[in-house]
Amino acid sequence: MTNLVTNLAAAVEEYGDNTAIGYQGSETNYEEFWGQTGAFATALESRGVGADDRVAIYLPNVPPFLIAFHGTLRAGGAVVPMNPQYKAREIGHLLSDSEAKVVVALADLVPFVKEVQDETSVEHVVSVGGDADGATELTEFLEPGDPDIVDRDDDDVAVQPYTSGTTGQPKGVQLTHDNLASNANAASELIPDGIREDDKQLGVLPLFHIYGMTVVMNSTLFNGGAFYPLPSWDAQEAVSLIEEEELTLMHGVPAMYNDVINQPNAEEFDFSSVRLCGVGGSGIPVEVLRKFEELYEPKVYEGYGLTETSPITHFNSPVEGRRVGSAGKTVPGVDSKVVDDEFEEVAPVDEGPVDEETTDLREITGEIVVAGRNVMKGYYGLPEANEEAFTEEGGRRWFHTGDIGYHDEDGFYYVVDREKHMIVTGGYNVYPREVEELLFEHEAVADAAVAGIPDERRGETIKAFIVPTPDADVTADEIREYCLTNLAEYKHPREVEFVEELPRTTTGKVQKFKLRGEEAE
Repeated sequence: MTNLVTNLAAAVEEYGDNTAIGYQGSETNYEEFWGQTGAFATALESRGVGADDRVAIYLPNVPPFLIAFHGTLRAGGAVVPMNPQYKAREIGHLLSDSEAKVVVALADLVPFVKEVQDETSVEHVVSVGGDADGATELTEFLEPGDPDIVDRDDDDVAVQPYTSGTTGQPKGVQLTHDNLASNANAASELIPDGIREDDKQLGVLPLFHIYGMTVVMNSTLFNGGAFYPLPSWDAQEAVSLIEEEELTLMHGVPAMYNDVINQPNAEEFDFSSVRLCGVGGSGIPVEVLRKFEELYEPKVYEGYGLTETSPITHFNSPVEGRRVGSAGKTVPGVDSKVVDDEFEEVAPVDEGPVDEETTDLREITGEIVVAGRNVMKGYYGLPEANEEAFTEEGGRRWFHTGDIGYHDEDGFYYVVDREKHMIVTGGYNVYPREVEELLFEHEAVADAAVAGIPDERRGETIKAFIVPTPDADVTADEIREYCLTNLAEYKHPREVEFVEELPRTTTGKVQKFKLRGEEAE
């Protein structure tokens, strides 16, 4: 295997007349789509952008995302996907750290790029959906051409998404051509008969996120199926698309399934065309899963993975069997185990899930570590972070997920806790440190801490605890608006509480378990 995009080229050769992308009532077949990627690759090459150069994609789920993604790979470049909810403050680090030369952005987002461009290596800004000052509209940027695929080695970087850390700036995750190809192939084999050329995939999971990118987009396109992107989540719109186009595959985060079953007309929805529903991003509440399956025909299969693992490592596959409450078994090509602090394996339980009320979880749990072709090359330019992320043992390179769990004799894994302070809200990972640092910049904030609190719809929601400066005149609404202005919407604290002081240890660390009203950690 060389370049990841050769998988798409093979699909074009075999399924050229099939629909590749369906969007707002129009369809693009594989031959047409391949031509569009060629025009994008030609445009890059004519501007001196090629092997190993980074191209940032700052778009929602629209066809130009797919064109820019595969066009960049075709030219030998690497993709830097960016959340279209991010503001200038957030993309500035991603662009400067990755040294991206090109940014493809929604026209409305171009001003954020221009705001930080002078601090980056960005040479060209391409706008989608309209003209924007300082940018070239996509149709003007494209250049006719059918360039050869630029050869890449298996361990060359194909995509460099960014993931927040518990401390410091977001880290660039170097995912290679082999990482992504092997995981897309594994994902496509987890359902009966694999992904077929007659499958139609709902593309509502964000494409900037590795789950939507690999398991949904690439697995579909590499197997000749049709991909139907939706720019944003709306339960009624998504179900209407499923019904009208008779879509056969759906992946989502738990909040999406919860939204569907809580619609006033939920009992009228028709999911009869869907042969598999997948869920990831965080654990789906068992009651949500059961209610969905009571209302509709398809079963929901839960999985688990991380950006650093391309992403999928475990899945409750209908091929391998399902165990409700479990993250599933390891997928083909991946190995995993549960280890203690000394990296000794923790023995499996007989059968899960266990009753957590009567079981001492400390005796059966440990950190989940994984190894395989899907595991990232490493964090970009961060040798110390890489040293912490991996353990070499038994001739294998094991990645530390930071998640605590256990497994059973049948090979099913169970995640009982996310990384210590990370908040998982609506399928998005939010590390409190990023929000806290912004709060400290507010003139009325003397001290601040952020924690996740239970939320029926999102799993968790973000709450800020703030010690105001003396004589400060600030309201909770003002704090929320301040965060909304500077951060993606899902990161802002929906609840704000003013306190006299924060509970701290003698070494000055905030005791967040007290903020959440829990017992000592």
